[in-house]
Amino acid sequence: MTSAAEPVTVERDGAAAVVTINRPDRHNALDTATKVALREALVSVREDADVRAVLLTGAGSSFCVGQDLGEHAEALATDPSTAFSTVDEHYSPIVSALATMPKPVVAAVNGTCVGAGLGFALACDLRVFSSAATLGTAFSAIGLTCDSGLSSTLVRAVGESRARELVLLGRPFSPEDAVRWGVAGQVCEPDDVLPSALALVRRFAAGPTAAYAESKRLLARAGDLSLPEALAAESQAQARLGLSADHAGAVQAFLAKQKPAFTGR
Repeated sequence: MTSAAEPVTVERDGAAAVVTINRPDRHNALDTATKVALREALVSVREDADVRAVLLTGAGSSFCVGQDLGEHAEALATDPSTAFSTVDEHYSPIVSALATMPKPVVAAVNGTCVGAGLGFALACDLRVFSSAATLGTAFSAIGLTCDSGLSSTLVRAVGESRARELVLLGRPFSPEDAVRWGVAGQVCEPDDVLPSALALVRRFAAGPTAAYAESKRLLARAGDLSLPEALAAESQAQARLGLSADHAGAVQAFLAKQKPAFTGR
């Protein structure tokens, strides 16, 4: 467990890790220290074999409002070229770490989720939204285009036509919109967001971790593979999983009419 004064905290809940962006007084705006800490936290939980599922959330009443514009304004005033090096140094690695995590990642979107915050949420596997959350891309309002993967993940989530509307107009959308468009799996009352997300993460943490990882890889490639290529990729994944202890144990448990006890191996 880490100190509450740190910009990102990591807490263990059994085989799950809860990663919290911890700047509630700034609505979890992302200054450099926070971005570095989040990037490092995600690498740490990725490499920890004892962590089998991850929950990402924000402290206080917001999930994440994106870039800390105060820090950004200072960078523009002193050396504009450094203001955007953060995309390659921080935002892109964070999104890549979330999207390629070899274990399930659930976003508990407990409040405002805009800009890079929305990019982070869409890079997760599943999302649980607060009914009080405000969602949006926000970039066009400050004369920028999207980053944090939104040009890809938003199109995959809502389709190109609606993504154009959300990015070009910067129109905010509601949790109900998110469910209707397939962005969110569920919407909860604010006090129920974290418990609901934790329930999902605990379920994943007790599940077949290797199978989840293979499934994530297959689904991530779905738009890039022809049917024959997808069939070949599935065959290779099944061959790998067929040698796993989890598969062997689950088959024996099924035959014995027992519940399987997955170990993640």
